[in-house]
Amino acid sequence: MQRRALTRLALATRVRELFKSTPGVVDIDWYVEEEQPTARFVVDRAQAALHGIGTDAVAAALQTAVTGTDAGLLHAPDEREDVPLVLRLPVTARTRPEDLLALELRSRSGALVPLRELVRVESVRGERNLYRKNLHPVLYVTGDVSGAFESPVPAILAMNRSLAQIDAREFGGTSAKLDLFHLHLPATDLEPALKWDGEWHVTLEVFRDMGLAFAVVLILIYMLMVGWFKSYVTPFVIMAVIPLSLIGILPAHWALGAFFTATSMIGFMAGAGIIVRNSIILVDFIELRRAQGHALAAAVVEAGAVRFRPMLLTALAVIVGASVILSDPIFQGLALSLMAGEVASLLISRFAVPLLYFMVNNRAPASLPPSVPSVSA
Repeated sequence: MQRRALTRLALATRVRELFKSTPGVVDIDWYVEEEQPTARFVVDRAQAALHGIGTDAVAAALQTAVTGTDAGLLHAPDEREDVPLVLRLPVTARTRPEDLLALELRSRSGALVPLRELVRVESVRGERNLYRKNLHPVLYVTGDVSGAFESPVPAILAMNRSLAQIDAREFGGTSAKLDLFHLHLPATDLEPALKWDGEWHVTLEVFRDMGLAFAVVLILIYMLMVGWFKSYVTPFVIMAVIPLSLIGILPAHWALGAFFTATSMIGFMAGAGIIVRNSIILVDFIELRRAQGHALAAAVVEAGAVRFRPMLLTALAVIVGASVILSDPIFQGLALSLMAGEVASLLISRFAVPLLYFMVNNRAPASLPPSVPSVSA
């Protein structure tokens, strides 16, 4: 156990040095305390037995002098609760071990025996605090990012490249590769490993969970549109413009110097629903015109022109509503994703959706689609 603790400390020291050498990493610290000098009182059992004083009496006297012993309760009329009475030496009389040696204990014969005749003081190094995570011993090395990159991604990627060059066998490992963990914890503490925790772990969990939820929502939207349009291809045409909103979201974040945060991801997901709604308006209008006997090319052109006004009004409503949180430091990413995403989708989906629909259906045999209910703007 002692050997593993030393190798763990050596690895933490190496990681701490790596933190210091990585640009942008600041406020570096670790949960390793210096071994403080500690005074240990060792009882001379033979001498204590000669005076008829037990080791428990010596320990009780030292505990009373240093930490105190409850002597009772004071029932003061002006106090709402009872005041505990603690018997303890004053600070000036318990600062140094030599001061405690002046304490006197009563022997079996009734004489007072100084504590210095019963104990000897040894100067040792105190033990460090032990930290555990999931019952495994750990050492924490902490840091923050600041400067050109406020996001921890560039710093962690740079440190991972340096960590890949560390030989784990120098720290008690059986293989040369040092195991790195991000979302999961090491299964055992027999091998040296490094776990990226804290804010980075929370960030990965948030983006992972939101990504999975977004994928499930896209599947449900696809299933609903398959039932509505009676086609397996048309929903793909409608949903193809969802990633195109990133054309507006990412440059907007870059222009304002903002980072793509979890709230930005939420704004992208919320804007996807509005984008799908605009695309449905276009496709539904095209199929309505085709059902009325219009040619495919004419229906596509007319849809882009006629349905532009409700799409524009929707985008303006989103922009005005999101502008009130644009200056908020937390929800700025949400506002940017909604505003820039809607502007990009308004300009792109107006041309992309009719064009994709024309390309897909122009290759099919000329036939009129079945009449479908109209979706009003």
